[in-house]
Amino acid sequence: MFTRRTFLRHAAISTAGLVGLRTLASQGLWGAAPSARAGYGPLLPHPEGRLKVPAGFDYTIFSPTGETMDDQLLVPGGHDGMAAFPGPDGLTLLVRNHELESEWIDRSPFGRNQERLHLVPKDLIYDRGRGVRPNLGGTATLVFDTRTQTLRRHFLSLAGTVRNCAGGPTPWGTWISCEEVNALPEPNAEQPHGYNFEVTPSAEPGLVRPVPLKAMGRFRHEAVAVDPQSGAVYETEDLADGLLYRFLPDKPGNLAAGGRLQALGLADAGITDTRNLVESQFPIGRPLAVRWVDLGKPESPQDDLRKRGAAAGALPFARGEGAWTAEDGTVYFAMTVGGRKGLGQIFRYYPSPYEGTAREVETAARLELFAEPNDSALLRNCDNVAVAPWGDLLICEDHGDNCRLVGVTPKGEFYLLAENLEPKCELAGVCFSPDGSTLFFNVQRPGYTVAMTGPWGRRLHA
Repeated sequence: MFTRRTFLRHAAISTAGLVGLRTLASQGLWGAAPSARAGYGPLLPHPEGRLKVPAGFDYTIFSPTGETMDDQLLVPGGHDGMAAFPGPDGLTLLVRNHELESEWIDRSPFGRNQERLHLVPKDLIYDRGRGVRPNLGGTATLVFDTRTQTLRRHFLSLAGTVRNCAGGPTPWGTWISCEEVNALPEPNAEQPHGYNFEVTPSAEPGLVRPVPLKAMGRFRHEAVAVDPQSGAVYETEDLADGLLYRFLPDKPGNLAAGGRLQALGLADAGITDTRNLVESQFPIGRPLAVRWVDLGKPESPQDDLRKRGAAAGALPFARGEGAWTAEDGTVYFAMTVGGRKGLGQIFRYYPSPYEGTAREVETAARLELFAEPNDSALLRNCDNVAVAPWGDLLICEDHGDNCRLVGVTPKGEFYLLAENLEPKCELAGVCFSPDGSTLFFNVQRPGYTVAMTGPWGRRLHA
């Protein structure tokens, strides 16, 4: 079981990697080339031919788009966010998002002509698109044996949603899959979209009942992070004027039971923007007291949550992406295009000891701009992040050149861990197996998952 202790242990090591990021930013080294003193050596061609990896490393590619799964459905395309959970008998359970729209029938789990749609019970698919154009997003669960580096089985686990991009694990051992919904509804849609859905990992084939977590808000979701102490859930929004949200569940650990949605603002009304795109309003390295703005009508039929929040004093962020909870209770957020050069920002949130209660006014939570790499020539459109068991931060790239998997040591040294030889192929879903032996990540197009092994933890200058 993925317990609160396990959750915090995995989250704790994020602190070291992000300290390295801050050190690097303060030294002005963001534009430096990858260090020859860190990492595992230069990247070399591999016999498989798709990726370059260091000497001594190997990888296996599995679960490609279009392959028939154990439930007789097809592997959906658009492989995206992912997390690993401990399974029975030492197996690893991967829950993988699929960022798909209804028109992308060439990547459909039901076949190009929906010929396999009848295999899914109607009550287990969120939106069948009136049987004409079903929604193709959702999640697949993969059962992987790290001892033999083989896929045991894979199957669809959430069906009928749209553009499932990122999300986050919970302290109670589930995956929250987030819809990064477009403003316009899907053709023939039967249900509203733009919600979070909860998926319980299982080693046996089967679909979860798709329950939209409506009280958490309807907007262009990206990622979530959970505060294990209060049960508060923080949510990012992937828009250039998106907000940072907080969901206070009525029953911590039971998100479907409802709760209260809020957006973040500052106690200092003189700062009206976090993005620092033209004017650097938000200072680096100085935590500022925050206030939370209540948001009514979280289902937002007019797609106006961020507009109503901004009118009430909430601050805009520049495309919120990843989120991560550290052992000390602070939460990190990545903003993809913030900063003067549009290269991104990392914020650090310090919850109040009375987070989410009436007493939090006594000791306000604080928000700090942790890093703003305005000279970065190394990290190009960083996206999903994870933390290795030995403390390094791992970053997936998403851009038009050859995307890479980049490591950052606690000392702030960059190194390359893998490079995709095909350009314009986003990397996503980086995570380690619970036993620490295997690094997983996805290549979104054409769509497959990678299991990478090697002498982990034995960097050249660890």
